[in-house]
Amino acid sequence: MSARELVILGSSSAVPTKRRNHNGYFLRWDAHGVLLDPGEGTQRQMRFAGLSAHDVTRICVTHFHGDHCLGIPGVVQRIARDRVEHPVHAVFPRAGEEYWRRLRHATAFGDTDAIAEHPVEGEAALLDEELRGGPEDRSGRLAVTALPLRHRIPTYGYRLAEPDGWRMLPGRLAARGVHGPAVGALLREGRVRNAAGELVRLEECAEPRPGQVFAFVMDTAVCANAVRLARGADLLVIESTYLQSEAALAASYAHLTAAQAGRIAAEARVRRLVLTHVSERYEPGDDARFLAEAGAEFGGEIVLAADLDRVAVPRRPR
Repeated sequence: MSARELVILGSSSAVPTKRRNHNGYFLRWDAHGVLLDPGEGTQRQMRFAGLSAHDVTRICVTHFHGDHCLGIPGVVQRIARDRVEHPVHAVFPRAGEEYWRRLRHATAFGDTDAIAEHPVEGEAALLDEELRGGPEDRSGRLAVTALPLRHRIPTYGYRLAEPDGWRMLPGRLAARGVHGPAVGALLREGRVRNAAGELVRLEECAEPRPGQVFAFVMDTAVCANAVRLARGADLLVIESTYLQSEAALAASYAHLTAAQAGRIAAEARVRRLVLTHVSERYEPGDDARFLAEAGAEFGGEIVLAADLDRVAVPRRPR
């Protein structure tokens, strides 16, 4: 199993269908388990996917339309019932905090204090400090950025990124006389003295290595922040509610067509694109049209989401 992968728990929009559950996405990222937009039925889909409440370390909600949040009561109560002890950070728009409260306490249950709430407004950036390692260990570090999108109610998209690092170059290390434990010290400290007493700087023996990036853009019309969130992403998950024949309907509801999603991916120069949030009006025979319309705008790899599929976060070239 990949250490960094997206599990699609649901891929429909407002109405679930026989083959598409309400929204729900689980991002496994090393020590993190990020549950995004848990719609109705998410808890059951997690069982089918082999996921448990203990896998969840963060919940991110884009907005409070039902297909993106009606699974919150079940997920919260499962976290409580299964006695999850680690912190579960819940991020959601502050403007919808009233709805969060209603969902969070929808029924009587034995509550939990594991959930730490982080309502966001404006432009927000959060960092999981409690999982940070040293400079040479990026596996526990994950910056989460939230930016407002353009929908009918306050809506946020999310960008999850590991910090940029360095790729050590063996030839340059050897030329500068840096060997063994000194290599780790150079990476940690940024400078080290070699056996000859010469000062060697990190940039002399390494080149920058961009961190991996995941972007999540749900209900929105075309807007600049959708591109900002997706900029350079290794994996972009984006709503693709309609085909171009329903472009006027998409505009009236502040949603995207497959072509618009592809155009955003192309402008942002993403590596792998996942189309999802498909309207219930479409049948299996329409799947190829989504891929074709997005593909006319974006030349990279495109995946049309299907429930319980797993999509790997592409590795950065070494």
